[in-house]
Amino acid sequence: MRAALARQGRLVVEDLPDPEPGPGELVAAVRACGICGSDLHTLTHASSFGELAAAMSGTDGGAPAFDPEGDFVMGHEFCVEVLELGPGTDGVGVRPGDLAVSIPVVLTPTGLVPIGFSNAYGGAYAERMRLSAALCVKVPDGMDPRLAALTEPTAVGVHAVARGELAPGDGALVVGCGPIGLAVIAAARAAGVEPVVAADFSPARRALAVRLGAHEVVDPAAEPAIEAWRRIGGARRPVVFEAVGVPGVIDRIMRDVPPQTRVVVVGVCMEEDRILPLVGVVKELDLRFAFGYQPHEFVGTLRRIAEGELDVGPMVTGRVGLDGLDEAFTALGRPDEQVKVLVEPDGPPALSPLRLG
Repeated sequence: MRAALARQGRLVVEDLPDPEPGPGELVAAVRACGICGSDLHTLTHASSFGELAAAMSGTDGGAPAFDPEGDFVMGHEFCVEVLELGPGTDGVGVRPGDLAVSIPVVLTPTGLVPIGFSNAYGGAYAERMRLSAALCVKVPDGMDPRLAALTEPTAVGVHAVARGELAPGDGALVVGCGPIGLAVIAAARAAGVEPVVAADFSPARRALAVRLGAHEVVDPAAEPAIEAWRRIGGARRPVVFEAVGVPGVIDRIMRDVPPQTRVVVVGVCMEEDRILPLVGVVKELDLRFAFGYQPHEFVGTLRRIAEGELDVGPMVTGRVGLDGLDEAFTALGRPDEQVKVLVEPDGPPALSPLRLG
């Protein structure tokens, strides 16, 4: 099979042996996989993973060590077609020929292995991959596999909204309209949150925020996000979602928001950041962090996308085959050009437009 290997900060497409399913596993053909912002960072900063892992003691579940200096295949936002079930898979919910999605981890005797950040279990920037059969969820009949591939990033937004504990009458201010910010907007709107105010420097991303449910969008270069909220939401305290992941944003939000505001950090910043704790103490701010999702949120997100309750297709802006991944990674660094690009192993060699809504 062909796969795009991350190797010393580069993507190299090579032929690899076809994977074979072990006990409790299946082999599947990749139909579509989203490029995540964490993939962009990992390619160039994978060497920092050891330090990050040490700082997050107790979160690895006993997983085998990941060597970022060795080859690995990224891609964790995927929809696949089941090809072959391995031994010990009786009673699982998928069969050969089914389309499926999965939480991107593999169950092993020594712990959970994160797909796309492992030297042993390759991600979906490949023609085929191994998965834990018990974690695979059948895609509803007739659902576009490209939409199904949005389950994983959309579930992150769903979980962030749940972490925000929004109650009737609450409004939301979403800072950052990349894929995760857009997923937060869609999930908040589907939950009946009103108003939803969104801020981003990119006109293209602000337009997508409106399509996904924002009641008001603002360019923070022209109007501070909190001022836009006050203009729309009045004296109410918003629940604020930080979906940028750039140093300094959390501190700015803490200084701007009114006392007793709830702030949910869902943007992934992989650099050191600084805040002034006194600001949070004096204002009695509630600062929360959201990561990933619960299994029931993942499964529910797939259903809600299939039924049109979560209309996230518009965030997809392009598609590319394995040979065009370098171009896609470069384009995603320019926020006015691309938002969510889907990798299709048999797709076009050059980045091509794609609209799902």
